[in-house]
Amino acid sequence: MQDVHVLDKSAAGPGAPDGPRGVVNRRSLFDRQILRQAAVDSVRKLDPRVQIKNPVMFVVLIGTVVTLIESIAHPSVFTWLVTVWLALTVLFANFAEAMAEGRGKAQADTLRRTRTETDARRLAADGTEERVAAGDLTTGDVVVCEAGDVIPSDGEIVEGAASVDESAITGESAPTIRESGGDRSAVTGGTRVLSDRIVVRITAEPGQTFLDRMIHLVEGAKRQKTPNEIALAILLAALTIIFIPVVVTLQPMAGFFGTQVSVVILVALLVCLIPTTIGALLSAIGIAGMDRLVQRNVLAMSGRAVEAAGDVQTLLLDKTGTITLGNRMASAFHPVGDHNEADLAEAAQLASLADETPEGRSIVVLAKERCGLRERDLGPSHTFVPFTATTRMSGLDIADRCIRKGAADAVKRWVGEQGGTLPSELDPIVERVAKAGATPLVVADGPEVLGVIELKDVVKQGIAERFAELRAIGIRTVMITGDNPLTAAAIAQEAGVDDYLAEATPDRKMELIKAEQEGGKLVAMTGDGTNDAPALAQADVGVAMNTGTTAAKEAGNMVDLDSNPTKLIEVVEIGKQLLITRGALTTFSIANDIAKYFAIIPALFLTTFPQLHAYNVMGLHSPTSAVLSAVIFNALVIVALIPLALRGVRFRATGATAILRRNVLIYGVGGLIVPFIGIKVVDLILTALHAY
Repeated sequence: MQDVHVLDKSAAGPGAPDGPRGVVNRRSLFDRQILRQAAVDSVRKLDPRVQIKNPVMFVVLIGTVVTLIESIAHPSVFTWLVTVWLALTVLFANFAEAMAEGRGKAQADTLRRTRTETDARRLAADGTEERVAAGDLTTGDVVVCEAGDVIPSDGEIVEGAASVDESAITGESAPTIRESGGDRSAVTGGTRVLSDRIVVRITAEPGQTFLDRMIHLVEGAKRQKTPNEIALAILLAALTIIFIPVVVTLQPMAGFFGTQVSVVILVALLVCLIPTTIGALLSAIGIAGMDRLVQRNVLAMSGRAVEAAGDVQTLLLDKTGTITLGNRMASAFHPVGDHNEADLAEAAQLASLADETPEGRSIVVLAKERCGLRERDLGPSHTFVPFTATTRMSGLDIADRCIRKGAADAVKRWVGEQGGTLPSELDPIVERVAKAGATPLVVADGPEVLGVIELKDVVKQGIAERFAELRAIGIRTVMITGDNPLTAAAIAQEAGVDDYLAEATPDRKMELIKAEQEGGKLVAMTGDGTNDAPALAQADVGVAMNTGTTAAKEAGNMVDLDSNPTKLIEVVEIGKQLLITRGALTTFSIANDIAKYFAIIPALFLTTFPQLHAYNVMGLHSPTSAVLSAVIFNALVIVALIPLALRGVRFRATGATAILRRNVLIYGVGGLIVPFIGIKVVDLILTALHAY
């Protein structure tokens, strides 16, 4: 493994919170370095072994060779111009793919330049340390890392805790805490230990670390075609095969009617009628879709996962951190009995002085805001009682007072043990707070219950609108939470989700995913813990958090380097944008071919059948001008559509019917109209230049 240094965090530019940080640098679509390399690669891709992977462009390449031979045997300006523009058609298709690949290769080269070899301190069976090269570590080896050391390979902490600088991977400068025995035990090779000492068990073989996979991903070295892409490629190949005999039969037909059609014109006709536009851009669309994910710090283990994200119909979203801000905040004091708000606030503040959780800090702040309570002199005789999972309470013992705050049932039981009685209004207040989607904490001073603190989950601003957009495109959202059903129902209603799963356990998550899939739906979810791994593996799109365990990252088919659960919504939108872009350009390509048919066919037989002049709706100058104009336009339209293929069609949160209608109107009708205009313009230019 290698040492990785921090990349330029400003690459994303201001105002781009979701841009690439650490992993990649955002590059301009027309970056000069990428353009130069793509131009070179487009020539290299003329290798027939490369071209045969794209049947449509392979046919164009063969046609170019045929016209080249014909141009040498029977030279003329027309035959040479057709040959040159057919060759440019292949080069432009190669250029589109090379542009998409070039962006990834540039990012991979940046990562490679930041790596240097490092050593590891491997623990032997007898506990002694030995220095070995990081590249010699294998799965199961145990290494020691201390402050200043680079973690040599991916692994899990089996002993200790440490502050780790992960900026080289995530781009975030703030260090993270990694520790053994929890859901934050995974460490990534190339990150640096800032403090303390940890013992790490290696979980990756040489060359298969997380960083290695990142490099392979962004450069597209191991990219495989997705099922939809393969299906579309087969369709395009079938259309090409159909048009070959159609064009070939034109020669004997022409002979039957006493006319001749040259081989060059037949090849030009074939190239213009087969779906060259989408055939040239298909690969670039898929590569660009993966690149858009990488730009948002999401690594997909395969193109299949990106494609599946576009077909997702059910989103499982954790409440905490995704729908809500993640920290419950004290929002109100509800006194009971003869006690007032000041009495409750004073006791709640005392019980929370040693509580360093966000909830505890918010109680102290609320007491200061509502009742002006500030610093307290507790004196020497006091004992803080920490929260435990067993007691589910915390508090303070001071002088002759024992103050407790915690879960309603736990505090009520404790009050009973103290010989106290419960106010009649306590249960209605607890139930009302829970129904409102908040968490009730009961406060007691010895045998007396003082009241209830309301801790409210704050729903993220704008999240309800995002869910409404998802609903508009046919995606069902389900909130997953460990809260009780009353609290879950209230938050679900406020957030605008379609359904919720309360008191969720790993088994219940798995059952929900299987139930959705049995109904024919594709499911996406996020997770970070080992207990999430089965559900992540079962989901069609499983996005694991980078801060999560190795088991979770191995089970998911995507990893979010920012560990932002909300990113799942963006992943789905990128997947849909990929599918929409592919569909839009396929529609344009097929409509485009229909228009070229009207340009060439009448021109071929115009001298034999003057009646066909009525179909020469563009008024093209001559048969040779018509053929050459169509060939030139066919090549130039590929170049014109490269930016759209790489950037993607703009995604809008509308239903499938609206998307289909928009594609048909813009790319279908546009695909019919644009070629008529484009071919006519080229014809006028050729006529003015006498270039045929």
